[in-house]
Amino acid sequence: MGKTNSTKYRKITKKVRIEIIITSVLFLLWLLFFDSDNFFKQREDQHKLDQLTEQKDYLKLKIKADKQKIEELKTDNENLEKFAREEFLMKKENEDIFIIKEVE
Repeated sequence: MGKTNSTKYRKITKKVRIEIIITSVLFLLWLLFFDSDNFFKQREDQHKLDQLTEQKDYLKLKIKADKQKIEELKTDNENLEKFAREEFLMKKENEDIFIIKEVE
């Protein structure tokens, strides 16, 4: 009589184990492929985040350089004149400007 209860218990636990394994596999498949925040979406989002972080760092450096250039232009008239001539092609009276473009 003890053996029959033990055998019943083993069959029940074996069924429970199989159900747990199947449920776990189905859950993992759901998370990997079907969930709105699935594994592939999270990887794509992480890649976008990395790109945006790099872009943010680049733009911070550019802003810092531009602020430095603005401060330089505010304090030095010679640099301001040079900047106006190079960027806006400004010139003095009776002066000709020749634009030389490099060909790649």
